[in-house]
Amino acid sequence: MISLFGNWASTLVKILLLLVLSIVLPIFGMSHSVLAAEQVYGSYSAIKLAIPIASLENYAQTGVIDDKLTIYQQYLPAKQFQELRRILLTPVKVNPVVVSQFLYTPQGEFLLQRLATAIKSRSPQPQLEYQTLRSAFISAAGEPGGLTLLNLLRKYPTSSINIDLVHSMGIAGELEQLIGETSRAIAEVSRKSYLEATTQEPVNFSQLPDLRQQGQFIVQQYTLNYSDLSRRRELLTDLYVPHVESPAPVIVISHGLGTDSSNFRYLANHLASYGFAVVVPNHSGNDTANSSTVADEFIDRPLDVKYILNELEKANKSDSRFGGLLNLQQVGVLGQSLGGYTALALAGAEINFAQLRKDCQPEILQDTWNISLLLQCRALSLNQQSVSPINLRDERVKAAIAINPITSSIFGKAGLSHIQTPVMLVGSSDDTVAPALFEQILPFSWFANSSKYLVMLVGGTHFSTIGNGNRGNELFGDISPVIGDNPAVARRYMNALSLPFFQTYVAGTSQYSPYLNAAYAQAISSQPLSVSFVQSLTTTELAQAVDTETRVAKLAFKKSPNSIVKFGFWMLDVGVTLLHVVIF
Repeated sequence: MISLFGNWASTLVKILLLLVLSIVLPIFGMSHSVLAAEQVYGSYSAIKLAIPIASLENYAQTGVIDDKLTIYQQYLPAKQFQELRRILLTPVKVNPVVVSQFLYTPQGEFLLQRLATAIKSRSPQPQLEYQTLRSAFISAAGEPGGLTLLNLLRKYPTSSINIDLVHSMGIAGELEQLIGETSRAIAEVSRKSYLEATTQEPVNFSQLPDLRQQGQFIVQQYTLNYSDLSRRRELLTDLYVPHVESPAPVIVISHGLGTDSSNFRYLANHLASYGFAVVVPNHSGNDTANSSTVADEFIDRPLDVKYILNELEKANKSDSRFGGLLNLQQVGVLGQSLGGYTALALAGAEINFAQLRKDCQPEILQDTWNISLLLQCRALSLNQQSVSPINLRDERVKAAIAINPITSSIFGKAGLSHIQTPVMLVGSSDDTVAPALFEQILPFSWFANSSKYLVMLVGGTHFSTIGNGNRGNELFGDISPVIGDNPAVARRYMNALSLPFFQTYVAGTSQYSPYLNAAYAQAISSQPLSVSFVQSLTTTELAQAVDTETRVAKLAFKKSPNSIVKFGFWMLDVGVTLLHVVIF
């Protein structure tokens, strides 16, 4: 993905939630800085509430509630008041330079503009309010205490902030709805996984080889430097070759934006130790995420894989290091984020320009919390460059695994229906970048092929399966703060589930089929990051599970009039629950 955008989109969404919560709580104040806000007002109709930051700051640091705060105790239970204290002081560890870089991308500006709509500016140019917010975020991130809610309010560079509580509660309502729908969908996946596991023929997995452990083959790694001159693409490629006697099936791993081949060497070594030759390209467009050419990556990345496979076919005949030991007619592809898109495109999914034109209307984009849609909509420029269908399918690809892919609009139901090869989608419950419900769970129900699998990492994030890379390679630095808990467990799941999938559908090794079901996933699953696995989930089942009144087939998160009408201090509970579930 979008990993490039995702790291800091995820961080910013967390801060936006913090600020929305503070707005809903109507507790604001003044700063000691001349260049910062002196007073922040929360208004609902003719009612305006305010409080000095000195009182709020004193409470956050000492726990003492002065007379300025006492009035709010009647609205806020003691437990939630204590939660507010933690919220105000909890830092998000980010580098101010990195924050600045992200907030100047279209994705960063989009999120700022969404939040700025809740601010009633007295400026003659209210559309510039998001620029003021951006300045506050960057300045707050540079404070010794880090990017906290208190620091953000301190650094707001105007004399006053006027918050529209009705609009703020609308934002909180949208986020609450999104989280609730996703939670119910993931619960349905877990329920079906349990049912599938209990109805399958019992297998004693303790008596079978543990696929989480390394295989028996010794692996030799090579670095190959390819140049596709026709597209001006430098393709430094890692190749892992097992010491086998017969030609090895080939697996290609495609990384996301902002990462590189080193982030998936853990998986490459694992698959190679079981007899696969593994190819991990470094896509040379990895640094184009902030430019208009990012749309070209939707074409270039699948073409990168095609080009490398073609070159390997030549090398397999002429290079003594390989000596015909690569079976390039039996290929599997695995990708994460934008790499997941690449895997699906190579498996036969077609870019769906009709769906993109429908979903990328300004009135839809301005109301969405699906950050990945902003990237998907860039593909519309490809339709202007060519009126012919874009065929990215590679017949050598026999199976595909897509981890946290973007799918909803770039492919849509019609585009995904072209996939006839076996496919596995992997989603994460806490993915704020490519939301699981709309980018993996619902799209899974659209697949028409019979060999399909959905894996859900319950407790995982968009970054959980990304391994440790070479220091300094990530474009936005260390992504560990947003990877989430237990990433090593998520990687072991990927080792254990991708292996039987590729052994079954690429290598054609039948003895691995007992592992490819919900019972096996249940056997290796552990808390707090568990794994669910299903082979069947229909759109009807999903819609019933999420909400009989939810229009689950629509991929835009639109404002709910009811969420705006339900104002008042009832939203305090919503806000605190929202913060607890999503952020912490």
